[in-house]
Amino acid sequence: MISKKMEQMLNEQYNKEVYSAHLYLSMCSYFLDRDLDGFANYFKVQAQEELQHAEKQFDYLHEVDAKITMMAIDAPPSEFASIEDCFEQTLAHEKLVTKSIYTLVKQALDEGDFATHTFLQWFVTEQVEEEATVKNLLMKLKMIGDNSSALYLLNDELLKRQLGPAA
Repeated sequence: MISKKMEQMLNEQYNKEVYSAHLYLSMCSYFLDRDLDGFANYFKVQAQEELQHAEKQFDYLHEVDAKITMMAIDAPPSEFASIEDCFEQTLAHEKLVTKSIYTLVKQALDEGDFATHTFLQWFVTEQVEEEATVKNLLMKLKMIGDNSSALYLLNDELLKRQLGPAA
């Protein structure tokens, strides 16, 4: 059993993960509209991963006899200034998610809720990977600049990304 405060915070995190999926689907659509199917694929897979994260939290809340509460999900932006802007917004968003996960970890430790603390460690590790991946892609985009051939190659690389099994 977890505290009501932890239950509320995990519910808020669940809804943040669903928002993340909506944001990444919006970015997927942005790239599909520009015939950049590799970039679109990257964000579609990213959206699917976010839904897996939400599902892990959904399942955990039920495992600890807590209640899941569906909340309204804000509409994400649908227009972006550029490809680089899209990835800059992605990095900023991932940093917000990381901060939110760290707040949950701190709360779990403050409450002595070691089960939730252990559960959250997977998300801590995942956020390190998420931020590193986006930083790497952003660096590649900055190196590419206006080189359409290099953009084509990166688009082709991103087309190969597939959703891995849920951990």
